[in-house]
Amino acid sequence: MRTGNNKRLAFYLEMLRIRVIEEELVRYYAEQEMRCPVHFCIGQEAVPVGVCQALGGADTIMSNHRSHGHYLARGGDLRRMVAELYGRETGCASGKGGSMHLIDRSVNFLGATSIVADTIPIAVGVAFANKLRRRKSVSVVFFGDGATEEGLFYESLNFAALHRLPVFFVCENNLYSVYSPLNVRQPASRNIYKVARSLGVESSRVNGNDVEAVNRASASALRGIRRGRGPYLLEAMTYRYLEHCGPNCDIELGYRAKEELEQWKKADPVAAYERKLIRESVISKDYALKARNRIIKEVGEAVRYAKSSAYPEADRLMMDVYAQ
Repeated sequence: MRTGNNKRLAFYLEMLRIRVIEEELVRYYAEQEMRCPVHFCIGQEAVPVGVCQALGGADTIMSNHRSHGHYLARGGDLRRMVAELYGRETGCASGKGGSMHLIDRSVNFLGATSIVADTIPIAVGVAFANKLRRRKSVSVVFFGDGATEEGLFYESLNFAALHRLPVFFVCENNLYSVYSPLNVRQPASRNIYKVARSLGVESSRVNGNDVEAVNRASASALRGIRRGRGPYLLEAMTYRYLEHCGPNCDIELGYRAKEELEQWKKADPVAAYERKLIRESVISKDYALKARNRIIKEVGEAVRYAKSSAYPEADRLMMDVYAQ
């Protein structure tokens, strides 16, 4: 297989892995043994994969409430993630954080929080420390379009631009903040990536369902950041299939149309890329089926690991809450 196809295969397998893991977690969630809220990223897999495949080993990531894809794409441990969802001590946050508070410093995943926009200034602080200590590391932060309506977003971009910090802002614009579409939250004439430019941050918009396009845009942005050009914001247009919080579809609520969801599914990042690779003889249908079955087995093993793990002891409740 040619080198280019090796890279494309990696894109496909990573997107497929995230998709199947989340689909399986949706199924297990119905057992009601994961006692934490979950925000699935089904439909948005191309963004974390495209970005993370462009990163170096020393680069760090911070995430938001919809964190599974970012954690997995960065190389996070599936067993530790699933154990965290089950609230077990073997989880990546010792069973005390749940789905929205994943952390794994072994892969430079510095954390996620449930508060909208909250990790943006922290990621900027990481970038400031990197610059002061002359570290060759880029600080990456993922957030949604809703975060761009918070004051933290503007203050962070202003500070990052002022100090030419090595930070990569990745806005996953899935058009909704909980049940509110963009048109009731932001003026129609506003473009998030242009707002970043007005604050002195280089930026661009990309099709967030095209993993190759996301990867190219990310690689270009990261080259500029590493050369000292300062921060960069990438606005990736994408779409979530499931409800804002939980494992179900929510079309019956009426805040978005069934036709809109179906239109976005025609451009499904995983299915469309799979069809493309099959058409170009990079993979076969049999290869895709076997890959899916391997991942299903992997999730089953992770769930068994989680369920067999102990809950954290009560005397650990206040441990790791404050920095030493």
